[in-house]
Amino acid sequence: MRAVTGATPLFALHCVALDLETTSLDASLARIVQIGALRLDGKELDGATPLNQIVNPRDPIPPASTAVHGITDAMAAASPDLAALWSSLLAFIEGRILVGHTLAYDLTILEREAARYRLDWPRPRSLCIRRLAPIAIPNLHDPSLDKLAAWLGIEIGQRHSALADAEAAGQIFLRMVPLLAERGIKTLAEAERAALSRAPQIQQERESGWIQPIADPTADAILGGTRTYDTYAYRHTVGDVMARDVAVVPRSMLLHEATQVMARRGISSVMVAETPISGQALADYAILTERDVLRRIAKDGAAALTVPTAAVSSAPVRSIREKAFVYRAIARMQRLKVRHLAVVDDEGQLTGMISARDLLKLRTEPAIALTDAIKEAQSPHDMAVAWSGLAKVVQSLTQEGLEAHVITRIVSEELRVMTERAAGLAEAAMIAEGRGGPPCAFAVMVLGSGGRGESLLKPDQDNAIVFAHGDPDGQEDRWFAAFGEHMSAILDAAGIPLCQGGVMARNAAWRGSVATWRDRVAVWVASANPRNLLNVDIFFDLIPVVGEKRLATDLLAYAYETGSQNPIFAKLLGVKLEQISNPFGFLGRLNTDDGWLDLKLYALFPIVTAARTLAIRN
Repeated sequence: MRAVTGATPLFALHCVALDLETTSLDASLARIVQIGALRLDGKELDGATPLNQIVNPRDPIPPASTAVHGITDAMAAASPDLAALWSSLLAFIEGRILVGHTLAYDLTILEREAARYRLDWPRPRSLCIRRLAPIAIPNLHDPSLDKLAAWLGIEIGQRHSALADAEAAGQIFLRMVPLLAERGIKTLAEAERAALSRAPQIQQERESGWIQPIADPTADAILGGTRTYDTYAYRHTVGDVMARDVAVVPRSMLLHEATQVMARRGISSVMVAETPISGQALADYAILTERDVLRRIAKDGAAALTVPTAAVSSAPVRSIREKAFVYRAIARMQRLKVRHLAVVDDEGQLTGMISARDLLKLRTEPAIALTDAIKEAQSPHDMAVAWSGLAKVVQSLTQEGLEAHVITRIVSEELRVMTERAAGLAEAAMIAEGRGGPPCAFAVMVLGSGGRGESLLKPDQDNAIVFAHGDPDGQEDRWFAAFGEHMSAILDAAGIPLCQGGVMARNAAWRGSVATWRDRVAVWVASANPRNLLNVDIFFDLIPVVGEKRLATDLLAYAYETGSQNPIFAKLLGVKLEQISNPFGFLGRLNTDDGWLDLKLYALFPIVTAARTLAIRN
């Protein structure tokens, strides 16, 4: 079960729906007489293995309470007390979020019973559906369990049975998740903040003497403490640690000769190619490892050493980008269960090798807190779960003192991988719909802050597509328009929201053939109006993430060349700096907006704009 963070999507939470029946509604006097609980995993409610237990309160049960829940003194006397059940309860809820109706009451009772029996009570994070109901269903004025169930079409079995009420609460929560998402509440932390805003209910609970059921999502107590991370894997790229002098042998070389190359150079693998040189496209190579040699010898004995390497090597070769962070290489090796990765540049050409030996000192769990799970995601749900782990890693790396610009590069790297995976799922969706594969070569590009490595934890989508040929609204363009729609919808469902400015490949202005893009760039440079200058801000930071990347890199080179030949264009880019208002007021004090200062506007924007202007001009 994946660790929960505030960034975990509500639809991916592992929860326990809980309800208690007690001897009294007065929390200062009440004793537990029944516990009902069921587990929720994502969108599934596990009714097959519930926790359903009558509890001996060691006190008489008032007749008025028995009339409500039906539990008598005789029934309680034949049952274990809470101390005997406590370990089972903790095991049932361990690592999960508690969900319930009027959960402040239940948590108060549990805390007081734990104190009464001197039991340890590691209070879990929790969500109260009574608090969330007015946000999810604004027209429902009575958020009682009965009214919520009726509104959502849920039938409660035996009312005031702990298990039946817990099941109803769990079903209500599952129905509320998409309603909350429609109102922008998609993660655990967002739900916690929304629940903390319910002032009338908070006041009622305080007056009843109940504890606060929702913890502040920024509080240290619920963040799991500070975990030490080996920051090397996050500070360095694969290019920093890879072996650049790649050993490449011809396909015709005999196996015993290839092993001599490995022994002489002290390496555990060689690349195999028709033309034994580095720098070719990755598809031109196969790989031969020590393990391949041992397996062949175990099978054929000494005769194995006389076969050509082409007969023993394997393809395709698993790879990673030279600019990827080391943590990504570690995670990829673990996911693919391999010990060697070829290293390629942005054009997919072999530039180096990296092995498990190179990364041995980093192969500890903290070093790979960010896994390669996005790469193997099969749905937006899987992508969202993988993306949610990023927030906790960023928090820990910040506490470890890692530089901010490195952390934003890490976030940008994950954003690019998310876009790459969304493109893969979008292409699969197009084929499943009977539209076929891409009509021509193409490249998906991430633009803006994601492209220049400056993304923060709440990025939106900035993407574009360039394809080899085709007219606007032609056959090719229509295919990529539908493809872009799928890609944006997948990213949005996975936690990367739609761009409010419309900078997405699903919109005609951000996709086109090479010819269309060249004409577009020429217009931007020749007619540098405010809108075109804004487009330049976003476009000139592009980085290709999937497809024929050379289409994008060639386009970017053309854009820089065109811009450098127009001094007026560069001057107009620089003029934008003069339009930024002065953040300093009287006596040098900062001009804030209700106590907030926009550091992107006043700090990052001037630096990036100046650097971009000089880069284009030169």
